Amino acid sequence: MTNAGLDVFDTTLQKTNAWLDDVMAELHTDDRKQAYRVLRDVLHALRDRLTVAEAAHLGAQLPMLLRGLWYESWSPSRMPTDDDLETFLARVREKLSDRPGVPDPERHARAVFAVISRRVDHGELADVTHLLPEDIRALWPEEVGA
Repeated sequence: MTNAGLDVFDTTLQKTNAWLDDVMAELHTDDRKQAYRVLRDVLHALRDRLTVAEAAHLGAQLPMLLRGLWYESWSPSRMPTDDDLETFLARVREKLSDRPGVPDPERHARAVFAVISRRVDHGELADVTHLLPEDIRALWPEEVGA
């Protein structure tokens, strides 16, 4: 597929592309740039809602390229936020507001959470969702957020 000259780079590109493909499928779009933006912005909102320790644990389970995205603009001293659902979705909406069309942050969060739920260890997912308030936890697939 790719040939970056190092297996580790080729592998992370393949894994990251698989995540993007999953986000595109969840959003029913073929717009790869939109999928990237949605993935990035929802991941950042989630990261900032977690404790520093839990953010590090979840980040460790991401493919190397997404791990870099996860830590982009990270400010551990401002974590965790105490966002409720409305504030959480407003963060996502604000980041996507420069894109054409009306952002749908709830749909975007559900799409990314569905992808995470398929690609991250279920024990880690339980730890993550346990830290979230019930209204944000409800955005996760039923088998995770319950």
